[in-house]
Amino acid sequence: MEKVERAEALAKKVHEGQIRKLSGEPYVVHPISVAHTLKEAGLSDDVVIAGYLHDAVEDTELEFDDIVRDFGVRVAEIVRGNTEDKSKTWIERKQHTVDYIKDAPFEVKALIVADKLDNLRSVMESFDADGDAIWEKFKGDKAKQTWYYRSVAQNAFVGLDDVEVPAFFYTYKKMVEDFFEDV
Repeated sequence: MEKVERAEALAKKVHEGQIRKLSGEPYVVHPISVAHTLKEAGLSDDVVIAGYLHDAVEDTELEFDDIVRDFGVRVAEIVRGNTEDKSKTWIERKQHTVDYIKDAPFEVKALIVADKLDNLRSVMESFDADGDAIWEKFKGDKAKQTWYYRSVAQNAFVGLDDVEVPAFFYTYKKMVEDFFEDV
């Protein structure tokens, strides 16, 4: 089994039994979607593997040492760039991401944007079904979510030449602008 397939299998294993808070679907659909976005954009296997594992250290028993051992230091560094410190408050964690993405390595920027793109798709689907009631399920209310998604969209492009920017960055930016236009 190649490394990418092993990463997908590991994501399925470590996220088994976890459920997405908005949709109620198995959590693993999220890292699979993130990895597919990265793969479709032509990014390296290391970045795709990081897509599968991007929430594993944050939300499961998997540790960075496990990722280093099984997939290498580079994959672990990319995952680390997207991993939040859950001991911090919601606003501290989100501010860190907003600040960090400005100067993050391209591979980390790509992972963060792919992650937020899939999260935003989930938010939009839930909003279509439940309206403003969805904001009660978040630690950050609608205004804070708006700030966060807009700030990530803006800062993701910092330091990149137009030719470097994958199409999904523009998709994310447009979705943010459209969805949060009234805030």
